[in-house]
Amino acid sequence: MAPSGAGMTLDWNDLRYFLAVARHGSTLAAARAMNKSQSTVHRRLDELEAALGQPLVRRHPTGYRLTPFGAALLPDAEAVESAAQALEQHLDRLAQDTGSAVRVTCPEPIMYLMTKSGLIDRFHALHPEIRVEFVLSDKYMDLAKGDADVALRSGDTDDGELVGRKIADSLWAVYASKSFVELNGQPQDVSLIRNFPIVALDGSMAGHRLTHWLATIAPQAVIASQCTSILGLISSVKAGLGVAALPMALGDKEPELVRVLGPIPELTRPWRILAHPDVRTTARVSAFFDFITAQSEALRPILTG
Repeated sequence: MAPSGAGMTLDWNDLRYFLAVARHGSTLAAARAMNKSQSTVHRRLDELEAALGQPLVRRHPTGYRLTPFGAALLPDAEAVESAAQALEQHLDRLAQDTGSAVRVTCPEPIMYLMTKSGLIDRFHALHPEIRVEFVLSDKYMDLAKGDADVALRSGDTDDGELVGRKIADSLWAVYASKSFVELNGQPQDVSLIRNFPIVALDGSMAGHRLTHWLATIAPQAVIASQCTSILGLISSVKAGLGVAALPMALGDKEPELVRVLGPIPELTRPWRILAHPDVRTTARVSAFFDFITAQSEALRPILTG
């Protein structure tokens, strides 16, 4: 086949079939992956080759292999696929912008304290057309993928794509239950924490600053309990299982707990409100940003303690 040149008529959707055959090595496997018939894969691949004027694959006893032309085209086809996926994600976000909800991700205790303080009710009173929906997790939701619109975060993040601002400080200290202190005493210095049973986060939270801090100051300490959340840490400490570093905004509110050390400077981080640039300027997200940044006094006991 001779190249059809500038006058070619190309259906970009046919590239999906070419990529499937290139990745799976056969039209049958490609058909299964795409949930299409094998005859459809053959037809769409033939149409693409006809439009391009050159064969893209050759049949071999072990399956299909790319021709030199097909191998040369593969990176461009993958780039088209990536661009199409990015466009679909952008369209999804734009479609969400027409909704009446702003989805806010934060740790569960922060949602509880913000709601209990009346902060969310005041936002709804100012903006009755916008509904706050919480996406609760101690782990970071992917804002670029649309898992949430806005994040309230106090930890380390290398996601430079997000935009936002500082709204408070996150301060941490070491706590134990009153009964634990009566039975076991308490560490008089951070370096002595290693001599006490410790409540820590589990492997699913390996990137958390608390995990890194404990690995530095008490690498050989006895771990009495491993938790998947900050609420789990609080419950374990209240049960008298050991000592743990906790956010002061939460630990100081627990009457059964005693602050034995701190604040711990190594665990201090800024609280920030963050969003992806694609949704930051939408009316609903802007309204929530403006409200939260104006509520610094009300947020201090919730976020800082």
